[in-house]
Amino acid sequence: MFYEKSTLSNGLTVLSESMDGVRSVALGIWYRVGSRDEKPEQLGLSHFMEHMMFKGTEKRTALDISMSFDAMGAELNAFTSKEYTCYYARVLDERLESAFEILSDMVTSSVFASDAIHSEREVVIEEISRCEDTPDDHIGDLFSETFYPTVQLGRPILGTRELVGAYEHEDCQRYQESHYHAGNATVVASGSIDHERLVALCERYLGAMPTGTPNERGLVDEQNRKELAALTRPTEQAHLLIGMPGVPLGHDDRYAAALLDSILGGPMSSRLFQEVREKRGLAYAVYASTVSYMNAAQFSVYAGTRPSNLGEVLGLIRKELASLVAKGVTSEELARVQEYVVGNLVLAHEATSSRMVRLGRNQVNGLKHLSIDELIERYRAVGLEDIKRVAERVFAQEPTVAVISPLTQDEIAELVCA
Repeated sequence: MFYEKSTLSNGLTVLSESMDGVRSVALGIWYRVGSRDEKPEQLGLSHFMEHMMFKGTEKRTALDISMSFDAMGAELNAFTSKEYTCYYARVLDERLESAFEILSDMVTSSVFASDAIHSEREVVIEEISRCEDTPDDHIGDLFSETFYPTVQLGRPILGTRELVGAYEHEDCQRYQESHYHAGNATVVASGSIDHERLVALCERYLGAMPTGTPNERGLVDEQNRKELAALTRPTEQAHLLIGMPGVPLGHDDRYAAALLDSILGGPMSSRLFQEVREKRGLAYAVYASTVSYMNAAQFSVYAGTRPSNLGEVLGLIRKELASLVAKGVTSEELARVQEYVVGNLVLAHEATSSRMVRLGRNQVNGLKHLSIDELIERYRAVGLEDIKRVAERVFAQEPTVAVISPLTQDEIAELVCA
């Protein structure tokens, strides 16, 4: 195997992938918890916890943590998604233990001091405001809320001002006790790393982490999604997302779906880039993507265009979706996109951080780990009939549409129904 895997007695999973010719290590501590796991009264708490882990432990202040990583010449950061949270560092191999000890201290011994909570609540509220003031970001939240109106997958990762503004020490403490345990955690390292050394570090610094069981990932009802959401804002552009249920994580068709995304709205030769931007100049940004979860997925197309062009852009997107269902793609088109996806995959594979993220994301989602050669083989094995089957499965469904623009709800509804 291209990676090594161990499990500690407390249930902590440890993964490593050694890379020749590098002097750095990308280290991540992953938790199978994200906004999907929040109760309605906990919206944004997964992301807020990510912030609070940097604000001081029993041994270190927030400044101590920052200065320590700066003194090592290391990178330190974190990110929260709807299904997982990752705290990571990229360091010189000779600094691995120092970085590991501090990162472990952060995720196991943060104190959640009241003064830090009060100030960080304001930081996150500013982050929410920034998102709302950035329509091409905010459109994603609007689309998800319309797509999943009754489940947590539809709620914004950042939460709401009202809830974030009320979180206290006890909320953080209870959330940590519920989700930050060994059964819900994975440690991943890629680069100049010895697996036995990594396991020893995990035993030393995380061996006392409480045991527990991974968060469950239930079925998602995608039948309650709404058809349209429109926000009227004084923007120069109309920001559009149109989409429907796609191919979930782990599904056999995920490779064909990824190629289909690129065929429709990926590189500069993709259909929508050519039709919407190059031939007609109707948008600067237009692309297609699938956001996949366990047991659910959102396929969508984004475009930003002048409000007066919104109807034409929407019509072009629908035309290309219908064409892919009716006619499929050509062998030349498929071959070109296969090499584009494979090339990007290989280029990303040369970075320690990319390999760490790939291993961590697969592990917390319960997916099989595939080598770069296995992934290339699967992409190149996709045939024309696979592309057409996925197009028929996904694009033939009625879409959900979300728009942020100066237009009114009635004006948007008229364009969508035209």
